[in-house]
Amino acid sequence: MSKIEYVYASLLLHTVGKEINEENLTSVLRAAGVEVDPVRVKSVVAALNKINIDEAIKSAAPVFAAPAAAPVAAAPAEAAPAAAEEEKREEEEEEKKEEEVSEEDIAAGLGALFG
Repeated sequence: MSKIEYVYASLLLHTVGKEINEENLTSVLRAAGVEVDPVRVKSVVAALNKINIDEAIKSAAPVFAAPAAAPVAAAPAEAAPAAAEEEKREEEEEEKKEEEVSEEDIAAGLGALFG
């Protein structure tokens, strides 16, 4: 079983305003049908006690947010292909930036939880 279930259960507890402790985390995992590893539960609870979850969520939010749609302006027919190419280049650049941030944020977040 992977470790991600423990993170999801922790986020669920945080979202509903419940304390993230061994008992609550174990209850959520069992309710989801996960075979609970008590050592892993202790590890996750200890790691999360050192993390400001709200700040972690805020810093990770841009990674998972969909790019904002660019406003469409009426343009002459001849300018449309050039505008489309420019928009495509901008989207590709934005995707590259998101990928870079995504890998760094994910690595830092997982390292903080399980490193």
